[in-house]
Amino acid sequence: MQSLLLKVEGMHCGGCAQSIKRLLERQPGVLSAEVSFETGEARVQIDPQRIGPDRLTGVLAPAGYQASVQATG
Repeated sequence: MQSLLLKVEGMHCGGCAQSIKRLLERQPGVLSAEVSFETGEARVQIDPQRIGPDRLTGVLAPAGYQASVQATG
């Protein structure tokens, strides 16, 4: 398991945060996601054998959100 912190731009409300959470959690290899509109961040637990950071940021782009990896652990 790997933990990622994503900085997400383009969120305008709590509903956006919920949409991002759903988008992330639908991806194979994502174990959990917590998204905060207030901080503009998403904390995501992944299986690095199944998914990587580039895939996560790519999933959000078509929905209108720009994401970048801030930290891994």
